[in-house]
Amino acid sequence: MLDVAVIEDAATAEVSLDPVRARLLAELAEPSSATMLAARIGLPRQKVNYHLRTLEQHGLVELAEERRKGNMTERVMRATAASYVISPAALAAVQPDPGRSPDRLSARWLLAVAARLVRDVGNLLTGASKAGRKVATFALDGEVRFASAADRAAFAEELATAVTGLVAKYHDEDAAGGRAHRIVVAVHPSIPEE
Repeated sequence: MLDVAVIEDAATAEVSLDPVRARLLAELAEPSSATMLAARIGLPRQKVNYHLRTLEQHGLVELAEERRKGNMTERVMRATAASYVISPAALAAVQPDPGRSPDRLSARWLLAVAARLVRDVGNLLTGASKAGRKVATFALDGEVRFASAADRAAFAEELATAVTGLVAKYHDEDAAGGRAHRIVVAVHPSIPEE
């Protein structure tokens, strides 16, 4: 089971967003049969089987094992990932484009950049998984409390200068065999966790 799977297909995204199917995905962090799931979520086994078949067709659940029970075979299913992220690629025609109106101070532009990050890293994960390889990434997450809007603006300016300096120091346009990497740095107000 993957830690995180990226859903890039619109039909799969639609399937995953159904409330019953989303609940089944959560329940299937631990392998279960339709009978076991039906008892836990209070739905008829036939209805659970219908939803499981749909989830399986879209690669969101997989067969963990088959058990013989009398003259029947019980299928035990599990989710293919512990959690899922829907890539903006699933809405290809309307996915955000950071190139449309780049504005370092715009929250909408930040969302477009974040959407591109999810789409790109999702594509990298999918390709790396197929090739049996890992993706070289780095992320930094933290929190800073500013005393004033002026301090926030000064921080943003210093951060931009520092990152620009690092990019200038290490960027080599002509490096033979070099590989370009995208850098995303974001600052936004924190939302208290519930």
